[in-house]
Amino acid sequence: MSLIAGYLRVSVGILFTLVMAVAAIIAIPFDRHGRWYHGVSRFWSRVLLAICGLNLSTRGTEKLNPAQAYIYVSNHASLLDIPVIVTGIPDQIRIVYKKELEKIPVFGWGLKWGSYIGIDRGKSAEAKKSLGEAIEKIRRGASVLLYAEGTRTGDGKLQPFKRGAFNLAMSAGIPVVPLTINGTYSIMPKGSLAIRPHPVELVFSDPISVGPEEGKEAELQLMEKVHAAIAQHYVDQ
Repeated sequence: MSLIAGYLRVSVGILFTLVMAVAAIIAIPFDRHGRWYHGVSRFWSRVLLAICGLNLSTRGTEKLNPAQAYIYVSNHASLLDIPVIVTGIPDQIRIVYKKELEKIPVFGWGLKWGSYIGIDRGKSAEAKKSLGEAIEKIRRGASVLLYAEGTRTGDGKLQPFKRGAFNLAMSAGIPVVPLTINGTYSIMPKGSLAIRPHPVELVFSDPISVGPEEGKEAELQLMEKVHAAIAQHYVDQ
């Protein structure tokens, strides 16, 4: 019975996602700065978490300065990480997502035409262009979210990080907030289409300032600091 309920939650969630994707697409031509788009995303996220029966708790939001733009760097364990993060971050964020998601009918169209940022990891020139777009959005006052692992964990353990997020941070020169997600892997692991409700926790570590240093070595040092901060709170799932 619990498995049937899990599949039912997924079905209702997909239908609701399609409806909200259409609403986001309709709003895009009238949404110059992306605030309405993110507002629709936040409403979708909160309702989707309720549909999935998820109880989200957050720690560390008091460390954030509402007047400061950040680069949020997170681990990645499940398809549900996006609604968890959009619900939990009290900020105007722009998510950097992999361009393959744009192939999903309706939902992908909303991503492609919206204010979030698609990145083609297989083409270095396109990836640099996407990171430049992210920097421009940061300069206009929006924060950016990236998944440092590049893809979802396959075994519930924290994976090695990739340099892209830290190259962006060094180029933009703004603080990085390590963000730890616990619990989503147990709810919907990679390859699963059933939802098993489970408590989810979002932990904000202290923002890490970015200095004037440049180059690969500085990026790697920043990457190590962020990985250590996320690992400190991460629970193997």
